[in-house]
Amino acid sequence: MDMRIVAVVCTGFIVSIAEPLSVFAQGGGYGGGYRRGGYASTAGQAAAYGMSEVIRAQGYANMQNSAAAKNWEQAKTMEIQNRELWTNTYFKMREENSNARKKEQTRNVLTDAEKEANHDRMIRVAKMSSTPRLRSTQLDPVTGHIEYPLILTDDRYASYREKLDALFSERAISGGSLQYSQYLAIQNAVQQFIDALKSQVGKVPAGDYGSARTFLNSLARETKYSSG
Repeated sequence: MDMRIVAVVCTGFIVSIAEPLSVFAQGGGYGGGYRRGGYASTAGQAAAYGMSEVIRAQGYANMQNSAAAKNWEQAKTMEIQNRELWTNTYFKMREENSNARKKEQTRNVLTDAEKEANHDRMIRVAKMSSTPRLRSTQLDPVTGHIEYPLILTDDRYASYREKLDALFSERAISGGSLQYSQYLAIQNAVQQFIDALKSQVGKVPAGDYGSARTFLNSLARETKYSSG
């Protein structure tokens, strides 16, 4: 506090109590008194008492203000720390959630090649399950002779027929059993035959094409059975 203000307060305080204190001093006061050991006996002592009370009050006020300021600073610091912790936690959770979603999407997204392979595989399985077995007049179980549909006897398919005839003849000689390499060879030969037939789509009657395609699918399926 400004000392000039203190001086003014003290002067007023002293004037207000100096006269009665002087009377009490002359009359011996009220006896034992209280608080600070009795009343002032002189105007000078009264002034000293007044000054000490003002200074004590100012000191207490300063102490209270200091404690309040410290409490405010501590509260503000905790608020900032809590806000920073919340912000960091929020963004960390967002990052973890984003990474988890990306991983899940990566697991679920297939490349175009994988989708096409799966599609072709499903088509093959569906065809195999619905394709009827060839009759003995179409595939001789003893000799392995293949009786092709008329459309497949075209000269353009001669090389494909020769390859399949040889493979099924070997199968018949072995009693219908196949090595895995022979199985793969028949499957590949049939697929090449199908690819060659596809090149004629739109150039041959749809019914003839469908019958030839079903026949080749059945021929590929026969490798899963014994020739007996």
